[in-house]
Amino acid sequence: MPLINRIAGFSEEMMQWRQHMHRNPELGLECHETAKFVVAKLKEFGVTDIHTGIATSGLVALIEGRSEGPTIGLRADMDALPLQETSGVEWSSERSGLMHACGHDGHTTMLLGAAKYLAETRNFSGRVALIFQPAEENHGGAEIMVQEGIMDRFEISEVYAIHNTPGEALGDFYTTRGALMAGADVFHIDIKGQGGHAAYPQETRDPVMSAVAIAQAFQTIVSRNASATDKLVISVTQIHIGTIDNIIPDTAYMNGTVRTFDKNVKAMVRKRMSEIITGHSTSFGVEATLTYEDGYPPTINNPDNADFAISVAKEIVGEEHADGQRGIEMGAEDFSYMLEERPGAYLFLGIGEAAGLHNPNYDFNDDASPYGASFFARLVETAQPL
Repeated sequence: MPLINRIAGFSEEMMQWRQHMHRNPELGLECHETAKFVVAKLKEFGVTDIHTGIATSGLVALIEGRSEGPTIGLRADMDALPLQETSGVEWSSERSGLMHACGHDGHTTMLLGAAKYLAETRNFSGRVALIFQPAEENHGGAEIMVQEGIMDRFEISEVYAIHNTPGEALGDFYTTRGALMAGADVFHIDIKGQGGHAAYPQETRDPVMSAVAIAQAFQTIVSRNASATDKLVISVTQIHIGTIDNIIPDTAYMNGTVRTFDKNVKAMVRKRMSEIITGHSTSFGVEATLTYEDGYPPTINNPDNADFAISVAKEIVGEEHADGQRGIEMGAEDFSYMLEERPGAYLFLGIGEAAGLHNPNYDFNDDASPYGASFFARLVETAQPL
């Protein structure tokens, strides 16, 4: 079964919705204008059971089917990134320093497209819960929505989401059973030494050399403390030290991320970081403190739901364009919190050639919207048939 004809028929409308949202990006939990736009569209489609103000600016809208049954959840994220757009497209961001560089405008559009079709046809039993979520990029909007009780409040029995993938063929779907994306933690290190003149380093306790040594030693955690099969990434992403060439500074700050799938590996990393910092502090005569922040947990697909979702994708795009055994990703996703509460699956959708995610030249490919919307709609009709 190819793309749903009705959805393909209003692809021009979806393009207009997406480009409007692209021009007007919002950050974090403060996606109020985007939420108002979504609500206005839902009301145009005849959706009236809309619940706003969840996780500050998130919302859940319910569409009733033609008979009794369970409630299936479909989620899209709405937030943008603090990035200055350089794509040069006509619909570029009109808000300086903000842009949709991860395609959440496309994700919201695909769910709106499915909503328009499902509200017209209602060719399913039970209900569909449309989850429009803020703050995927930070603050964990999905966790907040779960903590505010959306799964129980709306009796959601299973939940699904899609993320676009530049560089993958347009319309290709892929996912995997079980662990799909890594958990992501953040670490901060503050180093206090004693500064002085760069000509007389012997009179200082140099935080620069300490920071460099700690950053290098952290990589031995991956290569010497973890198994080669442990799927672990440690990245130091910031080192802020000093002001000028002839001053050794008093302090240094380091920051980075830990990506893993296993709680025992995570505990080992945290322990080894603390030991390395303690050892290097003594060695360099500085004081260093580690602050370790637990981040998004791993994204774990329910195997049965993943198989089911890929079977639906195959009906839309064909057997050769939907892969249910694709490798795992070291990126992170706060949809993981929803999958901890309910069975479901997270899928990737190819959008063809485009700049990479979180790149200032990125722009979502509007030709992908009918694929995502058709998938969401057919998923509901197949999971909850009349």
